[in-house]
Amino acid sequence: SSTRRAVPAMSKLDGKVALITGAAKGLGRGIAETYARHGARLCLLDADPSVEEVAKQLHVQRGTQAISIVASVTDKEQVRRAAKATREAFGSLDIACCNAGICRLAPFEDFPDEDLEASIDVNIRGVWNTCQSVIPYMLEAGRGSIVIASSVTGDIVADAGEAAYALTKAALVGLTRCLAVEYASRNIRVNCSQLGYARTPMVERMAVESSPDDPERAIGDIATGVPMGRLATPEEVGELFAFLGSDESSYITGERVVIDGGATLPETSSMGTS
Repeated sequence: SSTRRAVPAMSKLDGKVALITGAAKGLGRGIAETYARHGARLCLLDADPSVEEVAKQLHVQRGTQAISIVASVTDKEQVRRAAKATREAFGSLDIACCNAGICRLAPFEDFPDEDLEASIDVNIRGVWNTCQSVIPYMLEAGRGSIVIASSVTGDIVADAGEAAYALTKAALVGLTRCLAVEYASRNIRVNCSQLGYARTPMVERMAVESSPDDPERAIGDIATGVPMGRLATPEEVGELFAFLGSDESSYITGERVVIDGGATLPETSSMGTS
């Protein structure tokens, strides 16, 4: 009798090359780890030099082919060099995960101009620079997928003190929809995630700013308002990015995908049956 050799199952990102911004920690690291698990080759970009260690760990732990680039998304030339380095290292650039972002909190009447400018530079200009840098390679290949990290904040809900964050994240919804229309006929898809809250360094910092005496209480209060009773993990967000970056979502473009554990669903916190 003949023995048939088992063929390893293909993972959704096998053969794909992805550039991930803000990949040193938090959501970006979660996205990178998920992409690595699904077989992608990676260029990890962050202004934090620890991104180099993330790339090394993925290679050691999973055998992932990954390069790291210490750069700021606010500098278009640096991002262009990163996109070029990705193409030169792996031969293609199939997916861009535009994840890098910041959140500064302050009462609107006192909101510092420098914090507004920083929010616009990172959250809007950074995504703009990344998209402009990767799209030429996608046009050349005749395909590509861009996943932009927007938020439920600004487009759906808002909290006091988050004016700059809400402004910039809502702007990314408009950019997503425009780019999706502009490049649909050339087989480049553009979608955005709209995350509620995940347990990340940025959220922990916001909790300290919101409740200096007891930041864990602030995080617990967030979970209380989520029907699923908890915050997301970075890896769960990574799974959404992996789906939107993969061919599994080949007929989806221009979409805003909410991932918030149902947080934006309840009309009130006091009415209805228990």
